[in-house]
Formats: sequence, C-alpha cells, structure tokens
Amino acid sequence: MQRETELKKWLHSCYPQQEFILSFAAADADFRRYFRATFTDDNTVICMDAPPDKMSILPYIKVQKLFQAIKVPEIYHLDIQQGFMALEDFGSTPYLAALQQDRRTEVHKVLLLEAIDELIKLQLSSQPDQLPLYDDVVLEREMQLFPEWYIQKELGLSLTEQQQQLWQQTVTTILPVILSQPQVYVHRDYIVRNIMLTRSRPGILDFQDALYGPITYDLVSLLRDAFIEWDEEFILDIVIRYWEKARAAGLPVRTDFDQFYRDFEWMGVQRHLKVAGIFARLYYRDGKDKYRGEIHRFLKYLRKTSRRYGELRPLLQLITELIGSEEVQTGYTF
Repeated sequence: MQRETELKKWLHSCYPQQEFILSFAAADADFRRYFRATFTDDNTVICMDAPPDKMSILPYIKVQKLFQAIKVPEIYHLDIQQGFMALEDFGSTPYLAALQQDRRTEVHKVLLLEAIDELIKLQLSSQPDQLPLYDDVVLEREMQLFPEWYIQKELGLSLTEQQQQLWQQTVTTILPVILSQPQVYVHRDYIVRNIMLTRSRPGILDFQDALYGPITYDLVSLLRDAFIEWDEEFILDIVIRYWEKARAAGLPVRTDFDQFYRDFEWMGVQRHLKVAGIFARLYYRDGKDKYRGEIHRFLKYLRKTSRRYGELRPLLQLITELIGSEEVQTGYTF
C-alpha cells in the first residue's frame, strides 16, 4: 500500500493539476506491478511499479530504445531511484484473451502471423554487442532449473547416478545444436500474454530481459505456450510460414526446412525444461501458485519432442523413469 501511495504522489508531480483514478492492471511473475491511471479527459497511462530494492528499471529503458523496430510502449516519465515509469497504454486485450475468445483457426492464424511479422522486424534490427549474449553458460544455467526445482522440489526426488548421466547426456547433446543457430535479438518472453491487440500493429510488452541469442527462441515461445495449445499440424504450418517470411526478409535461417524445424524443436526442449523449473520455483520459493498447474503442458511438449529424435532418447528415458509414460500422438519424425 505504501508503494501505491508513493506512486500516486509521483504521478501527481508528473501530471500537475490533473486528476486521475489509479486502478490495478497486471502483475508479473517477478516483483513488477502495473497500474492504469485514467484521467478526467479519459486519457490513460500505464504505471510500472518496480521496487528498486528488488530490481532495476534500467534494463527496460535500454531494451526499449533497442526495440524501436517494433511497437513497444513509449516512456512518458520515469524515476530510476523510485522505480516508477509512466508508459503508453496499449489497452486491455492481450493476444491470449483474443485467442481464447475466438477459437476459429483462421483467426488464430491471422493473429499469429501478425505477431511473426513483428518478430521478423525485431530480428532484422538486431545488432551485435548491444545485449548480453544468450551463451552456453546462461542456457545451461536455465536448464539446471529443471532438476533443481522440478525434480527435487516438485517431485521430491534425487537423481540416481545413472539418471544424472542421462541428464548430462541431454545437456551436452542439446547445447551445441542451439549454439550453432544464427544470433539475433531475443525478446525471451515472446508469448501471447505479452502481445497486445491494438488498432494498428501488435504491441509488445515485457521485453526487459532480452538477450542476443538463438533465432528460434522467440518463435518457440510464441507457439509452445503455457496457457494455450495448438495441434502439431497447425504449429508446423505457422513455423513454415515464419521460415518462408524470414528467408524472404534476408534473415539467416537454415536453407533446409528440416534442419530449421529441428533447431526449433531442440530450442523448445531447452525452454520447456527451463519453464518447468521456473514454474516450480515460483511456487516453492516465492509462494506463487498461478503457474504451477501449467507445468504438465511443458512435460507434454518434452515427451513429444524427445520421442521424435533418437539423440534425445536419454531425456525421454529420464522423464519416463521420473514421472511415467504418457501416450501421445507425436506427429512428425525427422
């Protein structure tokens, strides 16, 4: 409540002699909260509250400047010391809500292709040495969240020596394939909850953790989501369309689609392991249970992909030993 009082006071200093009503808008998985200030003339701004003892708004400011090729919120006012920002308001309809409201396949395809067009614009604007590298150290650290938080905390298990070998085989198999991908700006959370439906082009939020890394990462984030799921045929169609658009735009994607799709799938394995670990950590460390119920979807993704590729059999064996098998239609095999 004290932070909200301080935010109101700061907003009054930014907009003197203007009355407004402050209402809660959203909260992130971390410590950020967002409020909407509605003024008497019906204009609105989004206010970010990022407690400075918990996090800094400097990464947001830096990435916002780098991501001008896409529609990101304009920063109207900011206070680094207090951790406050007044931002452009993209409205109240994230892609997730729009997709859940209208289940028609053709609507989903149109919206996702618009998001892909924005992603390609972002990737084309990439410059080296502007963002930290999404390197092997970061990638492996993220993967280790799976045994640390999902296996140990959620399952209450410790890996046997043989299972540790299976895990290490998985890590050492996946990382070289991921690291061989072309490098671009990576939003890192390019999901339908962070893409807003606006009157013009999609508005992109929550980009402050961006890195410079594998070109397929954001595509995986978009299509293998925590809160909405599409069938394999639909995803394959969208991935093909991205690949064709990316090649036409001059992005350095693989010239062979089968290789590109493997890149996409194996990047997914890394991300699915990471997200399962993060969702478990949010529950056991931070007391947030909003995401815990979605871990099963990422296990499903992992099963499907590890069944498709012989090199990923150690991961399939590990998952089967830990949580059992689940018969699923795996679709395509490469």
